[in-house]
Amino acid sequence: MYDIGTRRQALSLVIQGRSLNSVSRQTGISRAALRGWRTHLEPRPRMSAHRAPCVRCRPTPGLPDAVEAYSYLLGLYLGDGCVSPHRQGSQHLRIACADAWPGLIEACRDAIRAVQPHGSVIAVRKQGCVAVTSYGRHWTCLFPQHGPGKKHERRIALEAWQQDIVDAHPWEFIRGLIHSDGCRIINWTTRLVGGARKRYEYPRYFFTNKSADIRALFCDALRAVGVEWTTTSKHGEPLNVSVARKASVALMDAHVGPKY
Repeated sequence: MYDIGTRRQALSLVIQGRSLNSVSRQTGISRAALRGWRTHLEPRPRMSAHRAPCVRCRPTPGLPDAVEAYSYLLGLYLGDGCVSPHRQGSQHLRIACADAWPGLIEACRDAIRAVQPHGSVIAVRKQGCVAVTSYGRHWTCLFPQHGPGKKHERRIALEAWQQDIVDAHPWEFIRGLIHSDGCRIINWTTRLVGGARKRYEYPRYFFTNKSADIRALFCDALRAVGVEWTTTSKHGEPLNVSVARKASVALMDAHVGPKY
């Protein structure tokens, strides 16, 4: 940022008939800046001064805008999200969404816009997925679970204010986790009925995550809303959370539903 005196002095050289090249060489100011000062001499305010303050950085920290959307976004983040450093102290939040679920991509965008209405959201195409991305300076404040390494290799715990939001909006949190690392499938089995083997189908929800902490958060939320679940193992390790009982599946269908 150049002060107003420096701007006026440089522009006076241009007004005297000097070329932009010669003034730029003499002052070290770019030609683009000199050209722009012809129409707007006053320094423009820095964008950061007009950004909405972070609700978590206030003397008395508050809750994010749209806490229901935040609860859903928290589930997406814990499943398939990350916060990474960007240029000049900014950060970007990225949520990986499979190409097969365009409704999920749009729901993710809507949640980010609701939580950070002053930011922008872009979709970066990757092989087989879309990284729904938003840039800002306070994503680490909103998602303090960020850290080096993979989530399943470090402790994941909610802050007290996050737990309050999840307790108030558990279904949004569950939906975010299912939409990131879960699915609704149709299982089938066969039975002998009157000597003939018949096929029976039934819906079932699965949530799969390597992090025992994240699975525990999911199970705690299920327990809070009255959904029964079991844990299934893969190679001797508990990896999947299964919801198969008819009444519990009906609850999940009413509040979560399949990805689309």
